[in-house]
Amino acid sequence: MKLMDFVVSDAIVPDLQVTTKEGAIRGLVIALKGAGVIAADSEEGIVAAILKREELGSTGIGNGVAVPHTKHASVAKLVAAIALVKDGVDFQSLDGGRVHIMFLLVSPPDRPGDHLRGLENISRHLRNHNFCNFLKQAKTKDEVLTLLNEADNNQLG
Repeated sequence: MKLMDFVVSDAIVPDLQVTTKEGAIRGLVIALKGAGVIAADSEEGIVAAILKREELGSTGIGNGVAVPHTKHASVAKLVAAIALVKDGVDFQSLDGGRVHIMFLLVSPPDRPGDHLRGLENISRHLRNHNFCNFLKQAKTKDEVLTLLNEADNNQLG
């Protein structure tokens, strides 16, 4: 599974302007709604499900990265949005640092394998410091898409 198999290009937000974890999650869900991959009437349910998941433990995994995720019946397949937050947002991350890179995943409840593969794929790429550094510097959706394609093709070392 490649990043471009499930990252929705129209749900990439290269400069999300938020100050809270909930604002960041809501912004990513709104991006997915705007891209047409989730229905408007599912927005609040998805935000609530992700916030409930965050209560179990932050998905801020350290190094300025968070991967909020949930399963929700409103999606037919695994979808992801990406946001970059220049000043960072407090996500109660494991390392206490602010989050600058967010990948938000939503998958159908009946496809747990896809959900796990998506999380594993993202986690593997986010352990690559070059990938994270380049992402943090990206200014446009096209720059983010180029990085995702390079990551999928193992061109980032």
